Amino acid sequence: MSSAVDEDTVRAVNAGRETLGAMLRSAQKHLQKVFIVFLLGFVGTFYALRIYIWDFLEATAKAEMDLTTAAATDVITRTPFEVILLQAKIGLLVGIIVAIPALLYFSRDALRRRGVSSVVPISKRYQAGFALTSATLFVAGVAYAYAIFFPYAFNFLGVVSVDAGVKPSFGITEFTEFIALLTLSFGLAAQLPLFMSVLAYTEIVPYETFRDKWRYAVVGITVFGALFSPPDPFTLLMWAAPLVILYVFSLGLAKLVTNIRRRGAAKGYGSGTALMKRRVLQFAGTMLAGFLAVLAAIGLGAFEWIGREIYPRFPEGYRPTGESTIEVLAAEGGLLGQIGAALIVAVAVGFLALLAYTIKVLQSPVYPPEAVLRSADLEDVDFEVLDADDVPELSARVFLEMEEDQALEIAREAMYDDDREKAEAILDRFDTLNAEAEEAEEGEVPEEARAAADAEGAEEEGGLLQSTAAGVVDSFTEEETTEEDIGGYAYDIAFILNSLTSKMFRLVALFMIVLAGTFFLLYQGALKDVLLLFLDRVPEEVLHEVAVRNDADPVGMTLEMLIDEMGLLIALHPVEVLIFIVKVSFIAAVVAVLPLLLYYSWPAARERGLVRGDPRVFLVWGGALALGFAAGTYIGFFWIAPAVISYLVADAINAQMVVSYRMNSFFWLVIYTTVGVGFLFNIIVTMALFHVGGIASYRSMRRAWRGIVLLVFFLAALFSARGVLTMLVVAFPIGFTYVLGLAVLHVFTLGGRLFGGGGGGDIDPELTAD
Repeated sequence: MSSAVDEDTVRAVNAGRETLGAMLRSAQKHLQKVFIVFLLGFVGTFYALRIYIWDFLEATAKAEMDLTTAAATDVITRTPFEVILLQAKIGLLVGIIVAIPALLYFSRDALRRRGVSSVVPISKRYQAGFALTSATLFVAGVAYAYAIFFPYAFNFLGVVSVDAGVKPSFGITEFTEFIALLTLSFGLAAQLPLFMSVLAYTEIVPYETFRDKWRYAVVGITVFGALFSPPDPFTLLMWAAPLVILYVFSLGLAKLVTNIRRRGAAKGYGSGTALMKRRVLQFAGTMLAGFLAVLAAIGLGAFEWIGREIYPRFPEGYRPTGESTIEVLAAEGGLLGQIGAALIVAVAVGFLALLAYTIKVLQSPVYPPEAVLRSADLEDVDFEVLDADDVPELSARVFLEMEEDQALEIAREAMYDDDREKAEAILDRFDTLNAEAEEAEEGEVPEEARAAADAEGAEEEGGLLQSTAAGVVDSFTEEETTEEDIGGYAYDIAFILNSLTSKMFRLVALFMIVLAGTFFLLYQGALKDVLLLFLDRVPEEVLHEVAVRNDADPVGMTLEMLIDEMGLLIALHPVEVLIFIVKVSFIAAVVAVLPLLLYYSWPAARERGLVRGDPRVFLVWGGALALGFAAGTYIGFFWIAPAVISYLVADAINAQMVVSYRMNSFFWLVIYTTVGVGFLFNIIVTMALFHVGGIASYRSMRRAWRGIVLLVFFLAALFSARGVLTMLVVAFPIGFTYVLGLAVLHVFTLGGRLFGGGGGGDIDPELTAD
C-alpha cells in the first residue's frame, strides 16, 4: 500500500524539522536574550492595552459612524476574566513575533551550515536597509488599516447591523481578535513582496521553490487564518483570499528580480547586482518624472479643471460629490500639501504600473540558473527565455535528445521573435553535436557526446530495472493493474466531472444568480422586513414586557421603533450579520442548483454503474422541493415559530431576566422552525419520488434505515457545535421523519409492490438462479 504522503513532502518536512532543530541548538546559549526580547514584547503589549489601546480601538471603530450607529454600537465583556486573559493572549502573540527576528539572528551560523545562505554578497549596509524597509512597510500597512480601512469597514458593518434591526454589541474578544488579525494581516501583507523578492534574488529561497510549493503556501495561509480568525469558514475565506492573491503578486515580483539577477550574471554583470541597480534606478527615475509631472499639473490647476470639465460628464448617479483627500490636500495644504498630493498620485500610478508589469512577467518563462543550463534534459529547457549566448552553455544531452523537426521548430520560433542569431546558434549546435555522434559510430567518440550518451544510458538502465521489477511483481501476483487497484471511485468521479464540463456554465450561472439575488435582497432590507413580519405574529404583550425589561418605553412606539429601542437582537462579532446573509445566500444557491446538478450528472453516473433510475425525477424533485419549502415555511413562519419564540421569551420573563438574543442564534432558530418544517416535509416527498422513479426503492430504503438514522446523528454531531442537546434537537426530527416516510410508503405502495419505477435490484439474482 502506497503512503498517503509523497516523498517530496516527507523530504520537505524532514528538512524543515532538521533546520528548526539546528536553529534551536545554535541559539541555546542566547535563549536568555531571546526570552528577554519576548518578555519586553509581552509586558509592553499587556500594559499598553490596559492604558491606551482599548479606548483607541473603540474610537477608531466609531470614527466614521453617524450618530445613530455610533450610539447603538457598544463593546461588551461577558465573563469576569475575559479582558485580562485577552490582554495576556495578545501579549503572548506579540512577544513571539518580536522574538522571532532575535532567534533568527542568533542562529544565523547554523542556518549557513544548513545551506541557507545568499549567492549574492550582502553587506551590513544592505541588511540595515532591508530591516528599515521592512519596518517601514509594516508600519505603512498598519497605518493604512487604522487610518482608512477600519473606520470605513466598521461604519459599513455597523450600518448593516442597524438596518437589519440588530444592535451591534461587539464582544471584546471577537472585536479585538478581528482587529488584531487584520492589523497583523495588513502589516505582513505589506512586507510579503519585499521578503519574497529578496529571498528569490539572493537565492536563499529560489524562485522555483516559491513557484513549486505554492500549495504549501496556500495551506499555510489557511492554517494561520484558522488559528487566529473566528471559527467561521466565511471569515477565514475573507481573510485568506486577499493574502493568496498577494502571494501571487509577490511571486511575480520574485520572478522579475530572479530573471534580472540571473540574466545579469549570464551577461557578465557579476552576480547580477549591477543590472538590478540599473532596473531600480530606471523605475525610480520614472517615478520621479511622474511625481514632477503631477506636481506641475497641480500647480496649473489640474484638479479644478477635472472638477469643471470631467465630473459633469459622469451619469447623475455616478457623479463624484465633495472633494477627495488628495484634492483637499492640494488646495489647502500649500506647497507641502501639493507635494504630498503629487507623491500619493505618483506612488499609486507607479504601483499600478508595477502590478501590470508583474502580471506580464508571470506569463513569461523564468530564466534558468547556470547549473540547470549545464545539466538539463531537453524537457527541462525553455528556449524562450534563452539568448544566443546561452545556447553553447546548454548540455550536449539536450541536442542529442532532440529530433531534427524539433530543432527546426525551435529555430523557427526564434525567427518569429526576430532573433536570427539565436536561431542560427540552435541549428549550428544541433548539427555539430549530431555530426560528432554519427562520426562516433565509425571512430573515436568526442568527450562531450560520450558524457551525454553515458548519462542517457544510465537513465535507460534505471528505467529497464524499474520495468523489470514491475514485470517480476506481475508474474508473482498473476494480476494486471486495473483502475480498481489505483482507486476506482477516483476514476468514477473524474468521469462524472468531465461529463459536466459542457453544462458547467449553466450550473455556475444558476448558482451565482441565486447567490447574488438572495444576498442583494437580504442586504437591501429584506432581513429586517422578515424580522418585522415575524415579530408581528408574536403576542403584543410579550414584546411590551421585553421592552420594559430592556429599559425601553413601548408606549406610542411602532414595532420598528420598538425593535431599535429595546435591543432584542445583538451582534457579538463585527461581521456576524454580513456572514449570516452570506450563509443563507449560499444555502439557497446550493438548494437551487442541486437538482439540476444531479440531473446532468445522472447519465454519466449510470454509465459507470453507480446509480439507476430515470434522471427526469430530479427535475420534478426540484419543483417539489420548492413547493415543499414554501408550504413548510408558510406554516412554520406564521404559526410554529411565533409560538416557540413566545414560549421561550415568556419563560425568560418569568425568571425576571433581560431578554437579549444573539442575532445568529435567533435567526437560525427561526429558520429551523420555518424552513426546517419544509425540509422535513421534503424528506417524505423525496422518498416517494425516488421510489416511483426507480432511483431508490422502498425496500432498499427500509433495509438501510438503521444506517441512515445513524448517519443523520453523526452529521448532526459533526456540524452542530452547541453540544449534545443541539444534536438531538436537529437529528431526532430528521430520523423520525425518515421512519415516518417509510410508514407512509408502506401504506401507499403496499410494501413496495406498487408504483415502482423499474429500479430493480431488490432481489439478489444469485438467490433466484435455481
